[in-house]
Amino acid sequence: MTARHPFSMAGRRVLYTGAAGGLGLRTTLSMLDMGASVIALDHNPASIERLRTQARPEQSANLEIVQADLEDEAGLREQLLRLTAEAPLDVVINNAAIYPSMPFEQYSMEQLRRVHRVNVEAALQIIRAALPGMRAQGWGRIINISSITLSGGWENLQPYVQSKGAMLGNTRALAREFGKWGITVNAIAPGAFPTDAEAIHPDPEGYTRMVLDRQSIKRRGHAGDIAAAILFLASEEAGFISGQTLSVDGGWDMR
Repeated sequence: MTARHPFSMAGRRVLYTGAAGGLGLRTTLSMLDMGASVIALDHNPASIERLRTQARPEQSANLEIVQADLEDEAGLREQLLRLTAEAPLDVVINNAAIYPSMPFEQYSMEQLRRVHRVNVEAALQIIRAALPGMRAQGWGRIINISSITLSGGWENLQPYVQSKGAMLGNTRALAREFGKWGITVNAIAPGAFPTDAEAIHPDPEGYTRMVLDRQSIKRRGHAGDIAAAILFLASEEAGFISGQTLSVDGGWDMR
């Protein structure tokens, strides 16, 4: 008899935003390997094509790619109505975010609202759509991606940091509300990973030195580190963990 993998996701239906880019691609492929059916929401055509290319034929059978603009509330609502009408969502991973960088006084109010709309309001819209199905089946996993930037130390990212703080508050509030229905809500706070977001830094080598100096583990993080954390929190085994933030940052922020 074949042993069951501890993080098996066989039969689970997952909706994952930002599923094709940065830290998302590896997790998407890992969840497919663990038996999940993954609805990958992404907005970047190049990232979507990379996911299509890297997914093996046997994985593609359980992969649905949805090109969605999280800023388009009405369009997202239509997509979610279709997806939740087909079957309940078991796992929601709110990962997609935008991260414009400039001094605070240079942001227009519209730019500030746009970051909040994409990074926070779209996530809440997705959770609202998934909740009835999770509640009816008495089981669900919601995972919100927060950020190490909440610990301070990053300039020119005020709306992004604010949005990640909001997601942390949402995680705790919804964990309290949803627990009675067997739904857990947790956050993952990635450290400084070498993704496209890091490319905005003017001195990449100096930035890498700074990261390694602050981490207790002296290597850069990789997408597999985040995938392992997500698979754990999405698993049956994590059913007694809710309202928590798991820092995946190489031992940087120890609180």
